[in-house]
Amino acid sequence: MITQELNGPRFQRDGYIVLRRVLDTALLAEVKAAIATMLEPLVGPVEYEADVGYPGSPAARSAQGGDTPRRLLHAYARAQSLRDLALHPAVTAQIAEIFGTPEHDLRLSQCHHNCVMTKYPGHSSATLWHQDIRYWSFDSPDLVSAWFALGDERERNGALRVIPGSHRLELDRGRLDRDLFLRPELDLNRALIDSARSVELAQGDVLLFSSRLFHAAGKNMSAAVKLTPVFTFHHVDNSPIPGTRSALLPSIAVWHREGPAP
Repeated sequence: MITQELNGPRFQRDGYIVLRRVLDTALLAEVKAAIATMLEPLVGPVEYEADVGYPGSPAARSAQGGDTPRRLLHAYARAQSLRDLALHPAVTAQIAEIFGTPEHDLRLSQCHHNCVMTKYPGHSSATLWHQDIRYWSFDSPDLVSAWFALGDERERNGALRVIPGSHRLELDRGRLDRDLFLRPELDLNRALIDSARSVELAQGDVLLFSSRLFHAAGKNMSAAVKLTPVFTFHHVDNSPIPGTRSALLPSIAVWHREGPAP
């Protein structure tokens, strides 16, 4: 059983926790089948490898590999199985405990991440060290993302790497580049990066991590596509700032079908 005594303090210390074997095989099969229908043929909206501008990304969609999908966007609205995954009771209960709030006070953002990461072999790019909150505009930077492993995730196929405890750091702006990635050439950053861990996941595991945690990922060097749904949660009192990308779509109230909607 997942308990706050075990995971709450660990999350506060490290900025992430892994929930092992949370997803059952039936739900995994439903989600994989639904995603397959979105990839062949490809159903938008989609972000392509050429759009992200990461190391190894094709320069344009017209370039070789440029039309390789990187993310299937608006995942929550795409299929019931993805909605069931996003609001999995064991996951939302743990996120509520991290926030120290009832589950009905949780909100799922439709603006961040709300996607299926589609890391293809051959044309997948590496993601540099960054914090997700750099893209987002909320009253508070306290958001938690849930990363669902539909298959095994290892360094070879681009598993996430994290810097434990980095969610508690206040870094000078000069330690980040123009796009707010860590500058690896700086000695202070090099020491920080050297403390990183690879978060290897088995099918059915769920990684929860803070929006302030520095993380990165390598290329997919395997022969199979790696598919990873990712959803982000915030407290009802932590509002997106009006007029920003974070406020483009309303957040979803967390509730479960066996109970009434709040």
